[in-house]
Amino acid sequence: MVLIIATLGSFLTPFIGSMVNLALPQIAAEFSADASQIGWVPTIFLLFTSMFLIPIGKLSDIYGRKKVFLIGITITGLSSFLIPFSPTFPVLIALRGLQGIGSACIFGTSVAIISSVFPKEQRGKALGINVTGVYGGLSLGPVIGGVFTHYLGWRSLFFILVPLCIFIIFAVTRWMTVDWADADAPPFDLVGSLLYVAVVFCGIFGITSITSQEGVVAIILFFLLLPIFLSHEAKIYNPVFDIRIFKNNRVFTFSNIAALINYSATFAIGYLLSLYLQIIKGLDPKSAGLVLVSQPLMQVFFSPWAGKLSDRIEPRYIASAGMALNAIGLLILAGVSEETTIPVIIVALLFLGFGFALFSSPNTNAVMGSVEKTEYGVASGTLATMRQFGMVLSMGISLFLFTFFIGAVEIGIEQSSNFINAQRVAFLIYAMLCFIGVVISLARGRTA
Repeated sequence: MVLIIATLGSFLTPFIGSMVNLALPQIAAEFSADASQIGWVPTIFLLFTSMFLIPIGKLSDIYGRKKVFLIGITITGLSSFLIPFSPTFPVLIALRGLQGIGSACIFGTSVAIISSVFPKEQRGKALGINVTGVYGGLSLGPVIGGVFTHYLGWRSLFFILVPLCIFIIFAVTRWMTVDWADADAPPFDLVGSLLYVAVVFCGIFGITSITSQEGVVAIILFFLLLPIFLSHEAKIYNPVFDIRIFKNNRVFTFSNIAALINYSATFAIGYLLSLYLQIIKGLDPKSAGLVLVSQPLMQVFFSPWAGKLSDRIEPRYIASAGMALNAIGLLILAGVSEETTIPVIIVALLFLGFGFALFSSPNTNAVMGSVEKTEYGVASGTLATMRQFGMVLSMGISLFLFTFFIGAVEIGIEQSSNFINAQRVAFLIYAMLCFIGVVISLARGRTA
């Protein structure tokens, strides 16, 4: 039951993200948002998730992973109910940020909860099932998001999340009877947490807004605050982000870098192709969702098998092969033009889906198998942070290229040539990142 509940939580946030991508053209039209502004609908969610993952992972180790998980589901349900009533675009963005905090509570605890329950010899299989929940959300998101957006409008996407959140809250209170916390955990590092949140905000906001004056200021603040944060964390006994967890732990370090690179190279695919299929190819949201579902379906089918396989075969080999397949899929997408047929898009997505399935659960197994049980919350939060950082970097690359090639105008068919150029450069950059990731993944060494 713990595995089922944690997997339902892991299903929820990617379900939200993959649904929203199909609604972006509708949201942009209603609020008159340009190409750069509409990109903040998915990006602000990722930003706030990234900002709070590590502090929340630490809090869950101290006060209980079940409590934090439950708070995350509650925040997600409440924000999902409020978003459809947003009177302005800034209010919508603010509520998406709140939704990101709920996501941080879920992402920062679900893997740690599973790792606390299952022994080492079964952990890979359990994590594979949990990853299947993630990809189940990614699979159903485009289909349900496309259908609901097409027939009921973008607001319906958030309303349907509310009963799901209510059910998970009931399941947690009814069947998750045990909490997991470290009774001997040191006090929470509040100063370090505030510095961490500020550093992450300035870094990510700066990257995604580098072409603006605010983005340049944020980057400067990032480089000023980073050494202060690192100095503080090195001096205290109970740092919120213990960089010592990376010291003399090659598997943990390189596995997290591999996750960062992989998500940097793949996350924005759904965002770019959603716009391409609806604006350039003229598909309705429902049809676009049916095309995009081919990638996460492959992930659903093969993730449990890949996770189980990583219990018997060295995870780095499986994960590295997965990233190589991702590179092939991205190279196919880099050749996409206005004349490209839908079957070509689907073939590329199948490569990416299988590659991601091979990478994700074995890489997660390698990370969680490289630390002690008392570090599960921090390790889970660190891995989730790398994943979120990668997602934001992926979106940041796309937003920067949109600003460079298209500018501050609404994306329409009249910008098709510029859009294709921006998308092509993005996919080439992502493919290059995957090739670098293969090397990093192989270099991690043998998992203990």
